[in-house]
Parts: sequence; C-alpha cells; structure tokens
Amino acid sequence: MTVTLRIEDTHTAWVTIDRPDALNAVSFEVMEALEAALDAIESDDDLRVVVLHGANGAFISGGDLKQFASLDTDADIRAMSLRMKAVLSRFEALDCWTIACIEGDAYGGGCETLLAMDIRVAHTSSRFGFTQAKFSVTPGWGGLTRLVEAVGAGTAKYWLATAAIVDAEDALRRGLCHRVVDNPVSEVGQLTARLGKQDKTLIRAMKSGVRRACAGREASMDAELEGFVETWLSSAHAESIERFLKRDRLSPSS
Repeated sequence: MTVTLRIEDTHTAWVTIDRPDALNAVSFEVMEALEAALDAIESDDDLRVVVLHGANGAFISGGDLKQFASLDTDADIRAMSLRMKAVLSRFEALDCWTIACIEGDAYGGGCETLLAMDIRVAHTSSRFGFTQAKFSVTPGWGGLTRLVEAVGAGTAKYWLATAAIVDAEDALRRGLCHRVVDNPVSEVGQLTARLGKQDKTLIRAMKSGVRRACAGREASMDAELEGFVETWLSSAHAESIERFLKRDRLSPSS
C-alpha cells in the first residue's frame, strides 16, 4: 500500500505515504490512494484533526518524475496537474485542522503539498526546496500561490528563481513551517490531543473565515496551470528530465 489511513481515539486521522524506494514521491497510485483516504475522512464527522505524514524518514520528494516523464500532451499534463491540485484543495477544505508531520526533506511537489496543510511541524534536520526551476518548469499543484501566502512575494521569487534549498530554521523563520523540533511525531501527537478536543463547529467557522480572508486565491491557483503546461511542454524541460533520468539510470543504487 502506498498510503495508509489510521484513525486514533483523539479524533485524529493519520494519512501516511509509504514509498521507500521513491522517497515517497507522488505517483498516480499515490493520488488514487489519497483520494480514497479523503473519501473516508470526509465521511467521518467525528474527526477533528488530519495529519499527513511520510514514512521511512522522508516527507515527499516531489512528483514521481520517472512516471510523469511520459506526459507529453497538453491534455495529459493538465489532467495530472488538476488531479493533484484537487487532492490538495480537498485537504485544505476539510473542516478539520490539518497538520504536516515532516520528518525528512520535501522538494518540489512535496513543498506544494505541505503548504496545503494548516499547520506544519518539521524535524530540525529537514530541508526544503521549490526546485522546479532545475527542471525548467513551474509549480503545478497550486503551490506558487500558497508559497507567496506563506513567505511573501520577495522570498517566494528568490526561492523559485534559485531553486534554493533551505534548512529547517530558515523555513521556520520565513513562515514555511510553524514548528521545528527534534521529534515531530511526538510534537504532532501533543497537538492532536489538544486540537482533537475542539468543537467541530468552531473549527469549521475558523477555517471558513480564513478562506474568506483569502478570497481570490482560487483564481490565482487556476492561473498557475497555464504556466505549468507551457513550461512542461518546452524543450528545456524535456532536456532537464532526460538528464535527471540518465543520472538515475547511471546511479549505483538504481
């Protein structure tokens, strides 16, 4: 199983991505499993908190480039982007508090994913990078808009332009993460114990209030799709992917 769902008696659901050979990269199989997990979560009115977690000391290394490299038509690229954007929008729209429990690194789509969570708790050794520019492509899952919201336009532009890799302390200082600790699972467990006692009506009202304050962001995220498709179909992106796959084939661990 690429994704597991565990319900705890603290009114909490733990959604864990487990692809050790791919550093928990998001594939079509992961998307399908996340959709199934969300179906169960959305139908469980007893839940107050949902935690997204990566197994085996990683969070999410990004999208699965080995699988996505074959996407070479406008329709296929749009379908992949819109599908994962919808998954993240469903997490964001839950009337539960959502927490990213980050024990390892997050790059590209992994950073886009964690930004869809309300609260982000990372390990002191975690590293983060919007590394899409290395592959001559833009964020494709709504992460560009969410990044600007989290860290501001200036930092967002610098990170996007340079594909910067930042450590946990810098991520905390800039607002990408909310807590940096030695044991994220323990810290998140304490949070779920507290937040799981809140009334569902309160959580729903607070989250809907935040969405009203961010009116217009859906149009911004929708507009990201055009840049993503254009850059994905470029020769520069194709060449970047080929270099990546060639390095992977030549790697001793492959």
